[in-house]
Amino acid sequence: MSEEKREPLVLVQQYQELVLAYEALDKEIDSLIMAHGGNSEKMPPEDFDRYRHLARKRDDIKGEMHELEMELNIDE
Repeated sequence: MSEEKREPLVLVQQYQELVLAYEALDKEIDSLIMAHGGNSEKMPPEDFDRYRHLARKRDDIKGEMHELEMELNIDE
C-alpha cells in the first residue's frame, strides 16, 4: 500500500467490493464442498485443486480486507 492517505470514500468502496468478492468465493467453496458430501477429502483431484485455488483466493481477499479495516480503523 502507498504511504499517502487515500480518500475514505474510496477505501470504503474498495472494502465493499472485497466483501462481495469474499462472500461470492465463500459461497462457491461451500457449494463445491456440499457437492461432495460436505468433505473436501472426498473430492476428485480436479475439484480439490479448484477448492484449493478458491480458498487461496478467498484468503488473499481476507488479507486485503484486514489491511483496509486497519486503515479505516474498523473494529469487529
